[in-house]
Amino acid sequence: MRYLGVFVAAAALAGCRNVAASDPPSPAPRTPPAADRPQVPRGVRATGKIRAVREYAVQVPRIEGQSPRMTLVRLAASGAQVQKDDVLAEFDRTQQIDNAREALAKYEDLRHQVDQKKAENRSNAEKRAEEMALAKAELAKAKIQLRIAPVLGQIKRLQNDVKLEDAATHIASLEKSHALRESADAAALKILELKTERQRLALERAERNAERLVLKAPLAGMVALENTWRTGSIGPAQVGDQLWGGQALLRIFDPTEMEVSTQIAEPDAAAMSADVRAVISLDAYPDLLFKARLISANPVASADLGSPIKRFTARFRIEGTDPHLMPDLSAAVVITRGEEAGP
Repeated sequence: MRYLGVFVAAAALAGCRNVAASDPPSPAPRTPPAADRPQVPRGVRATGKIRAVREYAVQVPRIEGQSPRMTLVRLAASGAQVQKDDVLAEFDRTQQIDNAREALAKYEDLRHQVDQKKAENRSNAEKRAEEMALAKAELAKAKIQLRIAPVLGQIKRLQNDVKLEDAATHIASLEKSHALRESADAAALKILELKTERQRLALERAERNAERLVLKAPLAGMVALENTWRTGSIGPAQVGDQLWGGQALLRIFDPTEMEVSTQIAEPDAAAMSADVRAVISLDAYPDLLFKARLISANPVASADLGSPIKRFTARFRIEGTDPHLMPDLSAAVVITRGEEAGP
């Protein structure tokens, strides 16, 4: 039994040596040398978000007299570089083009009716003038007959008196009826003109709606698609989606001018002055550092609900450009003075 115990101990010791010999020792983790890592200067630290100095939010247009849901038929790609007035998105314009054609046809018809009514009014006015001239001629003839009455008989003179009275009454009646007819013709013409103007406005609205369905870039920059609710999921819009008026569609921003918006604690307000500089580092790219300068600071500090520390908003303009600088990226801000920001 003593020899059996010695043999088992010797076999176990040999197995441990074999395992130790077959497994090489793992190397210790190496850290990059200090010279290869960016050196962040000392100063007041804060966090913020990258944002573009010039950006524009584009929404799905709201169209009058059409269903609030519109079909997207064209959309710029996310990250695309566009120039001013380039087409960013386009929606189906079939209904608006049909409305514009129908409104144009009605407008042309009403214009023709207005011209026809004007010609009819001129013809009626000439007829009334001719009728009035005949009545005045009858009155003048009756007056002439009345002047020669002394040389005529009593019966003839009485007949001339009756003719003179009839002619005067006829002229008075014509003057009254002509005034009423002129008013009626003017009212009918005004109604047609108002209908024509209303149809012209409908035509302009249809054309304007058709133009609004084509969204153009208000400035030169880069396109960033917005997440929106589409068919039971959330994501960027795609061609063929039916979107509601007023939904966020995309943003266009100028990547050559970027800034950081951050919250500074009120106790650190002493560090804010005219020569304040800052070093910006991105959380997504910690190896990149950017210099920035103070643009503005809100003089009024406010505190979060239940927090005794008040903060104010400060904006730092980033110097230079870099393709890694994108809106909504979280960033760390180290506030320094003057040349302390480093090279």
